[in-house]
Amino acid sequence: MFKIRSFLSPYRIPMTIALTLMLIELAVELIHPLLMAKIIDDGIMKEDLTVVLVWGGIMIAVSLLAFASGIINSFYASHVSQSFGFDIRTTLFSKVQGFSFEQLNRFPTASLVTRMTNDITQLQNTLFMGLRIMLRAPLLVIGAVMMSFFVNAKLAAVFVIVVPIIIWLLIWIMKKGSKLFNTVQTKLDHVNGVIRENLVGMRLIKAYVRRNHEINRFSRATNELRDKTVTALRTIETAMPILLFVMNITIIVILWTGHTQVSNGTIQVGEVVAIVNYGLRVTSALSMFSFIVMFLSRSRASASRISEVLDIDDVEERSDKTNRLAEGRVTFEHVSFTYPGTEETVLKDISFTANSGSTVAIMGGTGSGKSSLFQLLPRLYEVDEGNIFIDGVNIHSMNSKSLRDQIGYVPQEAILFTGTVKENILWGKEDATFEEVVEAAKASQIHETIEKLPEKYQTKIGQKGVNLSGGQKQRLSVARALVRKPKLLLLDDSTSALDVKTEQRLLKALEKYSCTTLIITQKISTAQQADKILLLDEGVVIAEGTDAQLRDSSPLYKKICQSQAREEVKHAKATH
Repeated sequence: MFKIRSFLSPYRIPMTIALTLMLIELAVELIHPLLMAKIIDDGIMKEDLTVVLVWGGIMIAVSLLAFASGIINSFYASHVSQSFGFDIRTTLFSKVQGFSFEQLNRFPTASLVTRMTNDITQLQNTLFMGLRIMLRAPLLVIGAVMMSFFVNAKLAAVFVIVVPIIIWLLIWIMKKGSKLFNTVQTKLDHVNGVIRENLVGMRLIKAYVRRNHEINRFSRATNELRDKTVTALRTIETAMPILLFVMNITIIVILWTGHTQVSNGTIQVGEVVAIVNYGLRVTSALSMFSFIVMFLSRSRASASRISEVLDIDDVEERSDKTNRLAEGRVTFEHVSFTYPGTEETVLKDISFTANSGSTVAIMGGTGSGKSSLFQLLPRLYEVDEGNIFIDGVNIHSMNSKSLRDQIGYVPQEAILFTGTVKENILWGKEDATFEEVVEAAKASQIHETIEKLPEKYQTKIGQKGVNLSGGQKQRLSVARALVRKPKLLLLDDSTSALDVKTEQRLLKALEKYSCTTLIITQKISTAQQADKILLLDEGVVIAEGTDAQLRDSSPLYKKICQSQAREEVKHAKATH
């Protein structure tokens, strides 16, 4: 919570101005009953029109002052709330960008989206309303009670009994509401998660005719959100009629007592009217309290969720030293790794060397640890045991940004961003020239396809590359990695959607790049092009060598070769 409050520090001056203007409005509202009492007692009761006109004119003047103060207050309140929201959203996004994978896995994607949108908007609205009218309501209650005592202490004594009860009830409602609205935000996370999954998997939903199933799943999520929201609102709204009932009874008591005292001559009519006016102002302020409590309860829950993200410790950079990779020689020495929060060791005592400029193919069944091995090289995760060296330097001691800048990483799922083809390739290296972009595209065998697009390199790509085929997306992802001319290239099954001829041309083009290439593949034809093949099984390197060596020494590799050979024969017969 302290971190969130710190975002208000740059806006102390505009906040002070907004609050000062709000206090001017409040002062005018509290003075009005006194002016009205003056007009009644000294003007109307004594039939003195001059008094009525003079004090009536003063009332109009101060009302105009309050009107001007309200307009300017709105301007400053808007400025502070929008700037505060901008700052905290930018910081939160930057914070998430700096998360390690371990930290990122603590929050579902939909939850982070909700926190950066809905929760921050909730804080913005609360801040605006706080500077505009929210703070004014409790001050109006306090001020009205104090002014009532100034007018007539005996008649205002009833407030001493009523106000503490009201305050206690409001505090209880706010605590209760905060817990309820925290649950509401969690349910909103779930709804956003269902929406996100549906939008991402729309093709699969249509292909499997799961429309009704997904509609029912969404309905269940929204019903839960509705039920929790109704419960929270009902809790708050139920208390408000009780508060208003108490205040209305209070006003009746004031009128009854005031009538008696006027009859006895111990109080003037104007004083009774003034205190009744103050009572009505307290009642109107209380009618806003349901709205205020709801805002505060929601913002308290939202602030807690945002703080949960901001309070996560930043990943400390172990070194400021920039290591330039000269050769790209990779060495694993007895590396073991377990994903944080799990118990199963996915990599066990891995040792191998990839010589500078060589190509190493990594093969193995699903869950054998291939992708996990790749994620250790750019330090997306840290090893549990052992060491990884690049050019003889332990990557544990390298600056992570410097290390990643020199690695070309193509993940298993080709991820593209909304923008042009050129912008997606430049994503790998922002300052690359157009000639370098074309060179990378040609090497990744996507240049000819791009030239056939309506606007060539300026063609817009839909979200996640929806208007491209799987093979085209893979080749664009490879181009994005090649444009940075890395010393270490990691291809995580990045040619799976390519036909044999295109893949062979791509692998041939990679030979022109002076980099060490590690490629995860399921294709024997791809592995045969490599200088070395690693065969993984359940996180262990069970075989290492060239294609010829493994055919002689590894029963599993031989079995894979035979299986793929039979598939190729079946495919050939089917096409004839």
